[in-house]
Amino acid sequence: MSDDSDQEKTEQPTEKRLKESREKGEVPRSRDLSGAAVVLAGVAALMADGPTSFGHARRIFAFGLGYSREALFSDVLPGRVLHAALREALALFAPVALATLVAALAAPLLLGGLNFSGKALQPKFERLDPIKGLGRIFVLRGLVELGKALLKLLFIGTVLALLLRHWQGALQATGRGTVSSGIAQALGLLGQAALWFGCILALLGGLDALYQKYDHTKKLRMSRQEIKDEMKESEGSPEIKGRIRQVQMAQARRRMMEELPKADVVVVNPTHFAVALRYDEGRTGAPRVIAKGVDVLAQQIRLVAGSHRVPLVEAPPLARALYASTRLGQEIPAALYVAVAQVLVYVYQLKQAAAQGGTPPAAPNPEVDPDLMGPYR
Repeated sequence: MSDDSDQEKTEQPTEKRLKESREKGEVPRSRDLSGAAVVLAGVAALMADGPTSFGHARRIFAFGLGYSREALFSDVLPGRVLHAALREALALFAPVALATLVAALAAPLLLGGLNFSGKALQPKFERLDPIKGLGRIFVLRGLVELGKALLKLLFIGTVLALLLRHWQGALQATGRGTVSSGIAQALGLLGQAALWFGCILALLGGLDALYQKYDHTKKLRMSRQEIKDEMKESEGSPEIKGRIRQVQMAQARRRMMEELPKADVVVVNPTHFAVALRYDEGRTGAPRVIAKGVDVLAQQIRLVAGSHRVPLVEAPPLARALYASTRLGQEIPAALYVAVAQVLVYVYQLKQAAAQGGTPPAAPNPEVDPDLMGPYR
């Protein structure tokens, strides 16, 4: 595969990319879906309180049509009628306004959820550039949004025009009957028109929500190289991890060498293996491995042990078994208790003979289960 194809953004965005997008305030939003929620909430509030709404509308008409001759020539009539009509209008539209306000605040939950971002509030002065603004209009995304707006206008206009044509007789009939019947019929037609409008917006909003979600994910797509770079940033490059591992190993080796002079004995396989043991009687249940190594590190252990007069005991099978079966700082396994005890007894007798000028004891040859040697048998 060529380098150019590797740079194509064909991979789905990672969790880190999605999180960074939300922190910037970039989440999928659908204005059509929010508008549909607002319209449907208003229609629902209007239709749920139909009799009360009818009463308020009837009283508004009554204020303008029903008054006495004396009131007609009164100076206070206009103000009194206007005040009463405004009060009834407020009572009529207050539930609708409250429902639409709640819907407007809750609509973002339908797509993208609530998201508060301080970065989105920061001013971006480059958006004030008229040249760049015209460029954004004529780019592909701007043309797509313009096409969507024209299609929505054509679709909604066509549906509403067909409804008006279908309701032509009902609209003309609103002025032929009584005031009460006319108001009731007008409110009914208004509610049906708003309901149709809300359903159309809901359909368009659902389609737009699917498109916005797809478009948002498409904008956040990543190339394979970007995913690799992100993994390096989060996990560290192999070179850095290797360097950290080397430093950790060097520190562990230095601490091991500092503990080595406290060892009771170093079991060796003359040239390849060296394992230092320490037994704190009363503190630990069994001897612990405080240093171990092979080849060059084993040679260093022998040199440090010799310079601090730590006894060296040649027991090749035991040295290999200790190295293979016991980690640094751990107690030896129970299967090696007898063999290690023979070595510690030998070291004790050796020190006693040196202090009293006696004959050194014979070096032990402890038996070890070959299975404990692992790959080093």
